[in-house]
Amino acid sequence: MAPPYERHLFVCTNRRPDGAPRGCCASKGGEALRALFKRELDAQGVRGVRANGAGCLDACERGMAAVVYPEGVWYGPLTEADVKEVVSEHLLHGRPVERLRMQLPIKKP
Repeated sequence: MAPPYERHLFVCTNRRPDGAPRGCCASKGGEALRALFKRELDAQGVRGVRANGAGCLDACERGMAAVVYPEGVWYGPLTEADVKEVVSEHLLHGRPVERLRMQLPIKKP
């Protein structure tokens, strides 16, 4: 049996205590971002992609973060305004959105 998904989009929805020095994606809107990705995948008719909530992606200081597998393309900081472009360009047409790619490696404070 073939896997049910070709790609997984992991959106950080990790929650840290209020006042955590690095912040957290949940308080920055990660849960809403994941929901918006799910709606946009449906709106654009994208099949074979699953938008998953993820625990800590260890990039909280960079704003809302997401990663697409199996390619291993990291995005961040993301805003709700970026969702349509990521879905259309990367998840529908296979072209990562270079201007939104996270610079790696992530250096810890």
